[in-house]
Amino acid sequence: MYFGEKILNYKDEILHDIDELIQIRSVSSSDQQAASQALEYILGRAEQMGFETKNVSGVAGHAQFGEGEGLAAVLAHVDVVPAGDGWSVDPYRLTEKDGRLYGRGIVDDKGSAVVALYCLKALKDSGIQPNKRIRVIFGAAEEIGMNDMQTYFSSEEMPQMGFTPDSEYGICNCEKGILQLEISSASHDGTTLTEFHAGNAVNAVPSKAYALIDCTENEDHQLRRFADAKPGEYDFLYTMDGLQIVAKGKAAHASTPEQGLNSATHLIRILAANFGQFVLGGLCSFVDDAIGLETDGTSLGIACSDKESGALTVNVGRVDIDETISRVLIDIRYPVTADSSEIFNKVSQRASYDGLRTKLKSHEHPLYLDESTPVISILKNAYKTVTGEECALYSTGGGTYARTLNNRGVAFGPSFKDDDCHIHDVDESIDKEKFLLHAQICLEAVYGLATHNNS
Repeated sequence: MYFGEKILNYKDEILHDIDELIQIRSVSSSDQQAASQALEYILGRAEQMGFETKNVSGVAGHAQFGEGEGLAAVLAHVDVVPAGDGWSVDPYRLTEKDGRLYGRGIVDDKGSAVVALYCLKALKDSGIQPNKRIRVIFGAAEEIGMNDMQTYFSSEEMPQMGFTPDSEYGICNCEKGILQLEISSASHDGTTLTEFHAGNAVNAVPSKAYALIDCTENEDHQLRRFADAKPGEYDFLYTMDGLQIVAKGKAAHASTPEQGLNSATHLIRILAANFGQFVLGGLCSFVDDAIGLETDGTSLGIACSDKESGALTVNVGRVDIDETISRVLIDIRYPVTADSSEIFNKVSQRASYDGLRTKLKSHEHPLYLDESTPVISILKNAYKTVTGEECALYSTGGGTYARTLNNRGVAFGPSFKDDDCHIHDVDESIDKEKFLLHAQICLEAVYGLATHNNS
């Protein structure tokens, strides 16, 4: 028997606490108070288990076990992206169906947050005396730029090593840099297009876009013919304010925009092909010309790649155009060897051609750890102990808390490559047996951190 199996003793309690946590609608992009409530809930559970806890400014906190000068940590977040429409179950309850666990946050990242806390409980209940302090650090603003960890580490100690179960197995030792930009104009200068809205979060491919058009009946018929021949689904409705068009695409994480179908860029492309760019306004002209349906940044002049982390990606995550606002939010994941300043300058210069302003909303620098790093050896051993298989290294465009550890930690789990978990999509879920396998791997890894000789 390996130590990680002990987590199964807490299976029912873990699932109960995950359900309680999922019921808290902690969408940090729109309700930071609810996200703070989720943080308070999990810190409260940690206190009930007898752990030392600390809440840092309502956006982060930790539960701690053990003593000593050294510090190792598991980092997880309790905020989530919006649920969106079209779920087959209640997104804000933990639901077991056909061998899978469903709920917003079950994979990203509430399920892992609860498991990590129970890893501390398993150490404590088993009488393990760690040779260092072990913390589970919880954040409540990961989905909106990870400033929660900046706040946390401004007053709290940086761990010597750690991991975040907020990606997939094997070990992610390489994370692309992330630039999130707002491109805007002082006012909407289109005529035919009166409103356009798409997306809830910049780090997700929008599955639905809405446009309001002032057009003739003949233009309407032609537009319908255009839409019938293009990818996606399009619904047309006459209203007192004009022709309403709703485009439906396929959501995906912004780190892999090619796996989705961007409803915003596809709808803009159809409108531009039918009416011409000029009447849509400068912002839509920019999106159609400089980004279009691409996800690699070619037309922006920023396409690049490297052997360590792969190719740059671009995602149009949100568009808001009406009488009061005219902006688009884009998410750029760039290779670890690329120059972020050069990328920003190229986008800014291109936007200025259409009279648009570019503002940096957030920037996460890339992460890269060499394979010989001790924490990687600990995680490799944990994975092999539980699964009997070797654990490969990989790179990602995703952004995790690992990059806040100053190259002292990596992302590790919880999902497996052969399990489509619909992260940042409707019906987020994970195979139950695989989730319990993750729990065992996570405990084995925490045990490895707790018993590793720092010298």
